Amino acid sequence: MDFANVWTIAQKEVRDALRNRWFVLFTIAFAVLALALSLLSQPSGTQLRLASYGRTAAGLINLVLLFVPLIALTLGASGLASDRETGALAYLLAQPVNHSEVLFGKYIGMATALLSSLALGFGIAGIALIQQGTTANALGYLVTVGLACLLALSMLSVGFLIAVLVHKTSTALTSSLFAWLFLVFIGDLGIMGAAIITQMPIATIFWIATLNPLQMFKMAAILNIQANLEVLGPAGLYATETYGTALMPMLLLGLLLWVIVPLALAQFTFSTRSFITAKRSLA
Repeated sequence: MDFANVWTIAQKEVRDALRNRWFVLFTIAFAVLALALSLLSQPSGTQLRLASYGRTAAGLINLVLLFVPLIALTLGASGLASDRETGALAYLLAQPVNHSEVLFGKYIGMATALLSSLALGFGIAGIALIQQGTTANALGYLVTVGLACLLALSMLSVGFLIAVLVHKTSTALTSSLFAWLFLVFIGDLGIMGAAIITQMPIATIFWIATLNPLQMFKMAAILNIQANLEVLGPAGLYATETYGTALMPMLLLGLLLWVIVPLALAQFTFSTRSFITAKRSLA
């Protein structure tokens, strides 16, 4: 693999992301909402003050769960699929580059743009807190930022996998939106419904929840802030009592697997399908 080619493709993807109006809008919206969540009304209700890092991180968890998977999935799914549909991918593959260089170049470029967006949002809120002299639990805030970045990369990998499995941009976007809805809403409701109907053991509920990267992020973020998962009910208590200090490494490993495995599957599928697409387009 020629890393010069990878870097060239990555730079192009960053420039394309900066020209994407939806991505710029997401970046601005996330930054504004992150700052807004760091503002809390005082008891009098007449003034605003900035909360501590820990409370701000807790407020950002739900924001991350809704926004980050959506933008990462749609960015990963639409980027590669649209290039294939317009013929840009076939033209790129006709150049002296291989499939791995193209895929990883695009992934690195999109990941750079996505992580920069998150850094801007978290950074604005963090700088605002520093200006108020608030430094308590700053390390926990930084850990939350790192967990959000892992979640973003995992969803970007899933988006790439969707893109190589379908042929049309519209289908890729529809599939990514369905995946977002499933992970955010249906996942939680499905687990709760199945638990009530089947009376499944607490251990089974916990392990089913860990199959969802969003649930793993939520558990890791809460664990980072308050050192236990009692707010998640019996499953959270079971997890902290059973695995103790090993729980956080388990969740981190799970998120890393969600980054690596879908991307590896996407690379394998891309190398077997896009070559045929490129040949047909050049014929």
